[in-house]
Amino acid sequence: MKDKILIIIPAFNEERSLGKLLKSISSIVPLKDVLVVDDGSQDKTAIIAKRAGSRILSQKTNQGKGLALRAGFDFALNSGYDAVITMDADGQHDPCEIPKFLAYYEEYKTALIIGTRKHDLSEMPFPRFMANTTSSLVASILTGVRVHDSQSGYRFIRKNLIEKINLKDRRFQMETEIIVKAARAGFSIGEVPIKTIYFKRFKSHINPLVDTVRFIKLSLQMLWR
Repeated sequence: MKDKILIIIPAFNEERSLGKLLKSISSIVPLKDVLVVDDGSQDKTAIIAKRAGSRILSQKTNQGKGLALRAGFDFALNSGYDAVITMDADGQHDPCEIPKFLAYYEEYKTALIIGTRKHDLSEMPFPRFMANTTSSLVASILTGVRVHDSQSGYRFIRKNLIEKINLKDRRFQMETEIIVKAARAGFSIGEVPIKTIYFKRFKSHINPLVDTVRFIKLSLQMLWR
């Protein structure tokens, strides 16, 4: 693949999982093309990223996933990358699926490719299932494009899309904001299936009730934007 791709990993207190994730990524992508955005962590997240050999961008305080991603996007644009792949730092995303995004892009030249999880109550906690189902339905209505997993943080985003759309949300809702604004700007959107990975020890930074309310508020605002 000729395009220069940056892997962006926003991370907040992820010392338990980040090292293993970076080691797995290193077998697929050189760590010089991986950026960990340390979002004000109070543990060893930044130290682990540096020791592994990835690039690191540290924010002094926790500002939210949306701002962490925006900082990563700015870094990618200023460093000459053609596209980014965003991943979560907690181990929910399997690096072995990175080639799926690249293959899909090579075939279709899609601007935004979303890694779509199977919505199965036997695999996904019920509060997350309801929050994701609700947000995906609303995102589909707002865009006119069927969106199956609007909250997935595993995605491929082309440079010209990042340059074109003006992102405002600071938190998790920005992932849905990207989809809506990309569709409205005429960019193509695709999906690739990814594994649904949850751990018994896993504690999401997402609050299903609070963040669903925030999402609904964002959706209502976007109706008039």
